[in-house]
Amino acid sequence: MNIRIDDLGGPEIKALLEEHLDNMRQVTPPESIHALDIETLRRPDITFWTAWDGGDLLGCGALKQLDAQHAEIKSMRTATHHRRKGVARAILETILREARRYGYERLSLETGSDENFAPARRLYASMGFVECPPFEGYRPDPNSTFMTLLL
Repeated sequence: MNIRIDDLGGPEIKALLEEHLDNMRQVTPPESIHALDIETLRRPDITFWTAWDGGDLLGCGALKQLDAQHAEIKSMRTATHHRRKGVARAILETILREARRYGYERLSLETGSDENFAPARRLYASMGFVECPPFEGYRPDPNSTFMTLLL
């Protein structure tokens, strides 16, 4: 698996992000969808990684700077046919390593609270994330789980 910073220019990543947004629309009420579109992910305060096996896109994840000490994990997605192969864990490990290298002291994230998101919550908890109150402009939402990790 090759994980690298991506410019979001390829058709594969566009398709994966469209799949991600479509899935969010199917399982989450509109007011609770916090997934970013491809243009927003190109902002300079966001670093975006993709995982590849040759020419096959396995998944993606992003790190959004909130301030000099705090960043948010965004757009974690494993391609449907590559789930349960360790892709998300590998991307998350890369993000954690790079966040430490960038000097962040804290990482936070928002994910869904229903059963569709249970695997994501288990992954984050296994890496040391704990539930926390809403952060950085989020509001309490029964459809959201907020998690954080002190680095």
